[in-house]
Amino acid sequence: MTRKLACLALLLAVSLQACAAGRPGAITGTIRDSKGAPQMGAVVEILTGSSVLKVFTDAQGRYAAADVIPGLYHVRVTAPAFLPSVRENVSVTPGAHLVINLTLNTLFEAAQFLPGRPRISQDDDDWKWTLRSAANRPILRVFDDDSPIAVVSEAKGNDDRRLKARVVFLAGSDADGFGGAPAMGTSFDLEQSIFSAGTLRFNGDVGYGNGPAGVVRASYSHRFSNGSSPEFTFTARRFGAPDTLAGPGAALEAFALSATDRAVIADVVELDYGGELQTVQFGQRVSAFRPFGSVAVHVTPNTLVQYRYSTSEPDMRSAKGYDTAPADLSESGPRMSLTDGQPALERAHHHEISVSQRLGRNNLQVAWFTDQIANPALVGVGDVTAGFDDLLPDVYSGTFTYNGGSFSSTGMRLVYSRRLASDLTATLDYSYGGVVTLDRLAQDWESMQSSLATARRHAVSAKIAGTLPRSKTRWIASYKWTSGDALTPVDLFNASPGQADPFFNLFVRQPIPTSTLLPGHLEALVDLRNLLAQGYLPVIAPDGQAVYLVQSARSVRGGLAFTF
Repeated sequence: MTRKLACLALLLAVSLQACAAGRPGAITGTIRDSKGAPQMGAVVEILTGSSVLKVFTDAQGRYAAADVIPGLYHVRVTAPAFLPSVRENVSVTPGAHLVINLTLNTLFEAAQFLPGRPRISQDDDDWKWTLRSAANRPILRVFDDDSPIAVVSEAKGNDDRRLKARVVFLAGSDADGFGGAPAMGTSFDLEQSIFSAGTLRFNGDVGYGNGPAGVVRASYSHRFSNGSSPEFTFTARRFGAPDTLAGPGAALEAFALSATDRAVIADVVELDYGGELQTVQFGQRVSAFRPFGSVAVHVTPNTLVQYRYSTSEPDMRSAKGYDTAPADLSESGPRMSLTDGQPALERAHHHEISVSQRLGRNNLQVAWFTDQIANPALVGVGDVTAGFDDLLPDVYSGTFTYNGGSFSSTGMRLVYSRRLASDLTATLDYSYGGVVTLDRLAQDWESMQSSLATARRHAVSAKIAGTLPRSKTRWIASYKWTSGDALTPVDLFNASPGQADPFFNLFVRQPIPTSTLLPGHLEALVDLRNLLAQGYLPVIAPDGQAVYLVQSARSVRGGLAFTF
């Protein structure tokens, strides 16, 4: 009897072991560059012996390899213009889910001048940061079953002497918005990591033309182990002005000092807050303080409720994929117009409550908002060089701004986004709210000023973004339709994934093969905005010339970006 029980127990143990051995595991993670930016379209290879399992990262830099047979693997990541990154001897046990985050570096970044110092404190261990970070939280939710999760992260060396730089040469057409990029310009970016968790950055844009114009920024940010990441920035801007406005050599000069911070409470509540103090000198000096803040609560792993307050339009360069393209000066602010010949800063108050839900590859958002704007800086296109009390020309782009009086509105937004493939995402956005428009057709400037009014409009935008696997071409195409004439976009402060510029827009970033001896990589950039020149409303200016009021001015820009 004892022998039978022993045989039965042995058979049961062998059966359980066989069942467990047959249960596959999974490997997931996020691929970023040395600055922390997610890398879309990177190739992740799970290697063992002669077999290779290949997956690609999505727009957020995430990858997922399911049904991985238990065993010992090497994880190798490759992407254009980066050195390969390899994690060796990754052990996948039956049913385990491993999270492996890797960083890609350029050849220049890999050439460190001094060896890394050994880490003394264990308070900021990488695995603790992975569990705390809100950015990594979706990675841990890829699998919803009760299987064990193992978090694996790479060791980071000393970044005290890591130096990165980028130079971009740009050329384009006129009329891409007030302060927009001139016919030719240069963008530069210099970044130095100091104190292990600190980053010192100096960047800007310089234009060529009738006089110097540009933006220069200096900033310092520091990341603490508790998730807080304060940043301080000083910005100086200079735009040329026609001599007839303020005398020979006159210019609009603006300075801004901003501070931002981020905090995570109990791994559920995220706080982002800060403000910017702006001072503008043009004839006389005017100042404004622009605070902002948001509170996001993770109700469930896939449900997010957020309140957001803003006093300036959002910077959507990273969301639109413009992170390596030079900013035109219209994206730097300040938004300003003239009233009786004196500068008037745009002053806005935006309140928004949104609910976001993730369902597999689908993401949904519903939002309600209210806007109040004083002195909205509206945009026109045309050659206006005479001195007018309510027009502020930009001699570099052939556009001008004018004061829109006051504006208030309430509205709502619906956003649907779906990841069609690992390197392809589509987004639909519907919004309903108020815009500044003309309540009747204006024939001249005087009647136009009295015709400005607020109207309700519907807007629908479609956006698709992806990466071509072979050529590694990154592209974003969007089209935003509005139900009637408008001088401002519907949902002006939209910072959701559905945000898009009005009408048809296309952005392309193409890596260009270079010599392996060069410590960097080269990219070609093409930025097309309102390519079909839609939404132009003709008006006769005070000097008798025909000008156009626009929601978004047409522009065609292209250039080369060299990163080293």
